[in-house]
Amino acid sequence: MQGKVVVVTGGAGGIGAEICKAFASAGATVVLTWRSNEATARQSLAALPGEGHRTVQVDVGDTPAIAALAADVGRTLGRCDVLVNCAGTTRFVPHADLEDLDDALIDEIFRVNWRGAFAAVRAFRPLLAATHDGLVVNISSVAGVTGMGSNVAYCASKAALDSMTKSLARALAPDIRVVSVSPGLVDTDFVKGLDQRWRDEQAARTPLRRLASPEEIAAAVLCVATVLRYSTGCIIPVDGGRPLA
Repeated sequence: MQGKVVVVTGGAGGIGAEICKAFASAGATVVLTWRSNEATARQSLAALPGEGHRTVQVDVGDTPAIAALAADVGRTLGRCDVLVNCAGTTRFVPHADLEDLDDALIDEIFRVNWRGAFAAVRAFRPLLAATHDGLVVNISSVAGVTGMGSNVAYCASKAALDSMTKSLARALAPDIRVVSVSPGLVDTDFVKGLDQRWRDEQAARTPLRRLASPEEIAAAVLCVATVLRYSTGCIIPVDGGRPLA
């Protein structure tokens, strides 16, 4: 990854920060975006090995802001080799509670989780295609396959992201590969703060009897960029076999 530029939306989150660290450790220059937590973003930036990395405040649901970010990356860094769409949002709503899953929450989930990812690909397409070896990695979720997750709209947004991965892989080939990495429940700081009994139950329902670590998701994303170079339009599960349970 020496000499390459990687943009990670949602790069200050638990999974995003580890993805940034993995690419920086491999020699890439990393641009990480954040929406609301500047302190965490700066901590994530400071933890990256190497030099030249930067952090930018961007709401991925703001299409002009994403376009401006792509223009700035092109102007200042001259290239973008990998785009990782890691920004996401959700809120826990029981699946049977249709009233609490209101229109505003549904729209916000799809604005960030699907439209934001699409807008980022659209904005960075020229830079990615210019390398003739561009890569988009969409961070999906096993919820898109199982229909079990924080709420119905979240599951649907991840299924839509996987479908978009296939569509764009066909549309943007051969210059750009598009792959989904689909984690199961990841043991981030946020998840560690949830009810321990619930976390234990989720682990018990997984054939490998544990949750994924953020580092394992980051390793999978880096693997797509460096090893699985003949893969595109596919959904790579990192879920401990959860759909089998």
